[in-house]
Amino acid sequence: MYYLLLAFCYGISILPLWLLYIISDGLCFLVYNVIGYRKKVVFENLKQAFPDKTDAEIRRIAKKYYRNLTDMMVETIKLLTMSKRSLQKRFDCDLTVLQQLYDQGKSCQLHLGHNFNWEWANLFCMQGVRFPFLVVFMPITNKGVNRMFTHFREKFGTVLVPANDMKTGMAPWIGKQYLLALVADQNPGNPRRCYWYPFLNKMTPFYKGPEMSARRYNIPVVFADIRKVRRGYYKAQLKLAFENPIEEPEGKITEAFVQYLEKNIHEQPEVWVWSHRRWKHAYRPEYENAGSEE
Repeated sequence: MYYLLLAFCYGISILPLWLLYIISDGLCFLVYNVIGYRKKVVFENLKQAFPDKTDAEIRRIAKKYYRNLTDMMVETIKLLTMSKRSLQKRFDCDLTVLQQLYDQGKSCQLHLGHNFNWEWANLFCMQGVRFPFLVVFMPITNKGVNRMFTHFREKFGTVLVPANDMKTGMAPWIGKQYLLALVADQNPGNPRRCYWYPFLNKMTPFYKGPEMSARRYNIPVVFADIRKVRRGYYKAQLKLAFENPIEEPEGKITEAFVQYLEKNIHEQPEVWVWSHRRWKHAYRPEYENAGSEE
């Protein structure tokens, strides 16, 4: 299955981007108008996040979102044959803050959300930093699809660390410099082992892990935001959020990231993944942010 998928994707990947975007338009019509992929989830999430917007405004955001979703599909496939030069032309980010941390002999954690196009961001960052670049990912259940996405992400040398076995994945890097990228807005599996904060008008759980490791090993934390400038062009911004996490009270880093992410979503809502079932867990009073770290 892996080789069949890879051959199919390579065949698509050699097409020029302008033609891939025509394919994306067709996919968008199919996914939004015919299949209605998670349409109910998307509209419920948008109405919750933006209660002051009219139904017409919500529909406009939703349609833009689905177009960006299918754009990312074809853009990810394009990575199979996309050159470094072409990627650098279409994705822009000032990596100075990361270079400074490297020169100081420090490691770094990069916290970002599910903003399009994180796959291009992964490979752009890999090309531009001297750090070994580690990315935490959640393995896909289908082995063939998982192997194909692993191929995409490791193309330029990214080291993948499985989220379900972080201890083993990080063991070789103890005592070494590295840059660890974490998509920090994932929906946690256990609502009792999370930090809970107001996010898009609803109490929302966030993994403790990113903050806990940053504070335990005093690894500087950089927040990242990805914006879509126009079709096929992206720009990311980096912010040194916490240079000495060990000095921060528990929960402070996560709370700051939640506020940062929410602000960016409000500024360009159509680039965040609204089809995720982000609010599977309902908040209960016994879920407390305070308490000792586990």
